[in-house]
Amino acid sequence: MFNQPSPGMAGLLLGLTVMMMTPAAADALKDEIAPTGKLRVAIAISPAGGAFWSTRTETGYAGVPVDLGREMAAQLGVPVEYVAHQNSGQIVDAVSKGTWDITFLPKDPEREGKLSFGPIYEVADATYIVKPGSTVTNFQALDQPGIKVAAVNNTTTMRGAIAHLKNAKVTGYQSYDEIFGLLGKGEVDAFALSREQLNAIAKKIPGTRVLDETFKQTVTAAAVPPNRPQSLMFAAKFLTEAISNGTLRKAYDNNGLKDWAIRTQAK
Repeated sequence: MFNQPSPGMAGLLLGLTVMMMTPAAADALKDEIAPTGKLRVAIAISPAGGAFWSTRTETGYAGVPVDLGREMAAQLGVPVEYVAHQNSGQIVDAVSKGTWDITFLPKDPEREGKLSFGPIYEVADATYIVKPGSTVTNFQALDQPGIKVAAVNNTTTMRGAIAHLKNAKVTGYQSYDEIFGLLGKGEVDAFALSREQLNAIAKKIPGTRVLDETFKQTVTAAAVPPNRPQSLMFAAKFLTEAISNGTLRKAYDNNGLKDWAIRTQAK
């Protein structure tokens, strides 16, 4: 499902189109969005895959955000540089350090107070996977005292799991890899993440089970540091066009997501 730009976003796009008609305005945009002469794209690294996570390769990085960042830099006419983090929370924390210029990450009300977000390009259903041999089959059975649920630290999914579970304990860890190892050894009872990523885990860890229910929808969008209006307008224009002209679909397909539908609006 594709959502039309809101009136406010449409105004931003029109403003950027007018602004970029002059070389001086284009230079001003580059000065704001790429102050180091490169477009520094913040990415989070794990083998989870999906529309948000990126992976390390022999030659650098791969992932949907990697492809989108490269295309955005090409439109600007500047080199791209990827700034790797362990999770989305670290990307948000780094905004005050000025180490990145653009990112693509899940948003929630807490993050909207720290970053400026453009259009949504991914909607994911969050649920839990339970450890090998677990008898838990639904949320009610999971939400019991003594149950330990893992989540990637300081993420929208972790905050959602904490709000959802009233009795089970949600514990944050810095990386996907750490939780994957704990789940396989049965040292945590469950892992909260998007359904697509958990389905991939279930194929790698025999005996695990992904629960059928959904406790929240996580939306992923382009984001820039605050008080960068030209950067936000450019990011909004780029992603809106990427959704409509097939650039986003190509990024999905190039990263093993040919079966994933593009969802740009939460239910």
